[in-house]
Amino acid sequence: MPPASSNDTVLDTTGKASFDDIYTRPDPTEYYARMSELDYLIPELAKPHFLQLIADHRAATGIAAPTILDIGCSYGVNAALMRLDVSMKELSANYGTHETPELIARDRALLAEHDELPGVRFIGMDSSAPALDYGRAAGFLHDSVHADLENAEPTEAQRRVLASADLVISTGCVGYVTDRTLLRVARAHGGKLPWMAHFVLRMFSFDPIQAQLATLGYRTERAPGVFKQRRFASADEQSGVLNTLRANGIDTAGHESDGWLYAQLYLSRPPLNLSIEQDTH
Repeated sequence: MPPASSNDTVLDTTGKASFDDIYTRPDPTEYYARMSELDYLIPELAKPHFLQLIADHRAATGIAAPTILDIGCSYGVNAALMRLDVSMKELSANYGTHETPELIARDRALLAEHDELPGVRFIGMDSSAPALDYGRAAGFLHDSVHADLENAEPTEAQRRVLASADLVISTGCVGYVTDRTLLRVARAHGGKLPWMAHFVLRMFSFDPIQAQLATLGYRTERAPGVFKQRRFASADEQSGVLNTLRANGIDTAGHESDGWLYAQLYLSRPPLNLSIEQDTH
């Protein structure tokens, strides 16, 4: 399927398609409809890696039911996929013509019957308050943080929520957030450092974040392989991304040149028992 025509899509400051309009609706119906059109896959491909991270963290720390912070969570997509053990296609099919209260009630009923991760808590962090509101109301998110940590430290109330996280995950926020956000998240914990797993589009370098996390003691490794995120939304988006990748010396043959955005997985772990002095500056 070729990208849509250039006139169909507005590009944001990163050169990617902007989907701002579908992130601010009271429920995710339009979000899933648009993402389905683009074969959005990365949350589904990320799921087994996140579940493995939970298992590895449990084995290393003895924490049976960790708290997970999902940065850029939108409507709680990663939490929904893991807790309901469904595919993106199955999850998207749940949303159609029902009104928001009916969708919330339906999601809460599904979780009550099918929660595959009992005891595991999910915190969502996002720039969209309506998306966070839905994620909490539907029960996918146990708590949320609506904050811009690129430009400000968390408030004390936000810091307490962030400090409860044992694991930090993301499937597309890097490029919009930088080491400023991730350092503020890590430092929120004071006496501990959360494990991290970030799926990062190949057009964005993780090196600056890796270098800053290393100052706190993190060791970062890139997992083998690459992961499809979604199809390009327009010819303009594909052209711009290809130019960025080629300027960075990245071979796009067989990947972005074929019409898909691709991501890589970076795993960042602190040495066990490492703590940091709380830094709020």
